[in-house]
Formats: sequence, structure tokens, C-alpha cells
Amino acid sequence: MDDTPMEATIVFDSYLPDALRRALDYAGEKGFVASMPQLLHARANAPYDNIVWNTWFSSNSEESVVKTRAGHRVLVTVHGGGIFASPERFERVYRASVDRFSPDGYTGQYAAKISEQEARGVLEGRLPDGDEVPVYPFRELQRGIRDLPRRYAVVMDFETARNSSSGYLAFDDLCEQPLMIVRAGGAEAAAAYLGRARDRHNTKVMGNWHPYRRIDPDRPQTRVLFLTGNRDGVGTEDDDDEIYGYDADSGIGGESCIHNTSIINIARYVAVAPRDMGTSVRYLPFSYN
Repeated sequence: MDDTPMEATIVFDSYLPDALRRALDYAGEKGFVASMPQLLHARANAPYDNIVWNTWFSSNSEESVVKTRAGHRVLVTVHGGGIFASPERFERVYRASVDRFSPDGYTGQYAAKISEQEARGVLEGRLPDGDEVPVYPFRELQRGIRDLPRRYAVVMDFETARNSSSGYLAFDDLCEQPLMIVRAGGAEAAAAYLGRARDRHNTKVMGNWHPYRRIDPDRPQTRVLFLTGNRDGVGTEDDDDEIYGYDADSGIGGESCIHNTSIINIARYVAVAPRDMGTSVRYLPFSYN
């Protein structure tokens, strides 16, 4: 990467594949579509009145439930684009038969069904677009990895994911929660974000949601992670009455549509790319007064 400044833009669309397509077009070969760790890092380093705190986002991160060759169940999290790195892969889910025995389409909890080949590939860091990414064990990420790449995978024992609490959790507990650590890109990154999130409204809890206690782990499947947010922080705590979906600041989700975390939803990505400020009109001083 040269010294050209990076510039981010928000890409929103009522149809997720089109939002991702436009975000990838903006990013180009030298940019990227923001993953969950990148979104959390941006928030942790931004003032609270910045738009990054005050709306919700789709992330370029996903969690897949797969089996190893020995039959051991694991959760593979890919940041930076995994099986669903392309708009076409989302559209394959959308257009699949709704028959329960269809190999494509949705599970009963609105995760995306994936093939055994895709499951084996993601476990080994081989992705459908031909890229290969490093795969780290959860314990190694928990201890800390310096200079993580933009695109990588983390493997966690499924029982660890399943036994992680889901819902509104105290900040001290979230700092130690395995899913939070993986979703944030490490324990240090999780602590940095959680400190800022706690101080924003002086709250005691934050939402971190998952469905892994009530799914069929023998069915290979993938979920995309979403980050909620709004200007007033409504829905930030568990005593807010019946606040769901796009109006709730309910934390991080990979569970269901009530927390704005289903891949059937509309999408809002952040795309980042190098931009030569000298060729843009965006920052020119048009006013002469």
C-alpha cells in the first residue's frame, strides 16, 4: 500500500447483494469492506457524535458452524470476507428452493446453508473466491496476535461458542467472553471498544447475541455479523421495553431478524479505499467569503 490516504463511505441498499456489490466496487483492489473488528476499531477511535456510533452496520464478517474431518464441531469466524464475500453467493441463498431438504437456502433460524466443500474449505482457510487466509486457534487469538491481516479466520470449539452467554451482558463479563473476543479481533481490541461503549451512555450492559444453543450443529451453516446503533442509544440496556430491529442499539448480533442480524435484511456497509484528494472536488474551498 502506498501513502495515498484512505477514505471511507457508507453504502446502503434495501437489497443486501446490491449493497455489497456497490461497496466492493468502491473499495476496488486496494481497498476493503469493513469487517466487525474494523467497525469496532473505528468506533473506539471516533467521537460519539460521529455517524459510526449513531446508526447500524452490516459487517464483512461471518460465523460458520462446521465439522472437522474427525467429526468435531467447531465455529469458524472469518473477518474480511469468507464464504459470503461475493454478492452472487448471497443471491444463491435468496433464490434457492424453500423446501426443507434443499441443500441451499436458509436453515430454520435464517442462517445460510453451506455445502460440505465450502465447510471444509473455510476450516482450512481456502475460500470460494480462490483466496487463502491464515487460520488461528481461538486460544492464540485470546493470548494476542500482533499485526493481524485484514482477512483471516479463527477456529473455536463449538461448545465454547454454545456455552457463551447470549444477550445483554455486563461489560466486565464481555471482556472475557470468547465470542466477543473473536468478534472484536482479540482481547485487547474487545476491551478498547467495550470501554468506549460503556462510557457513551454510562451503561452497565451491552448486547452480544448468538443462537448456538438452539441450532442443529450437524448442519453446515453461516451467519453474517451485524452491529447495531442509533443516536439516542435506545435499546442499549435490557430494561428498555420491546425495542427491536433497526430502532435498537442492542449491540452485536448474529442471531435473528429481531436484532437486525438476519442476512435477509437490508444492508449498510462501510467501504474503504485509497483516494487522491488532489483529484477530488470534495475538499476544495468553493466559498471565497
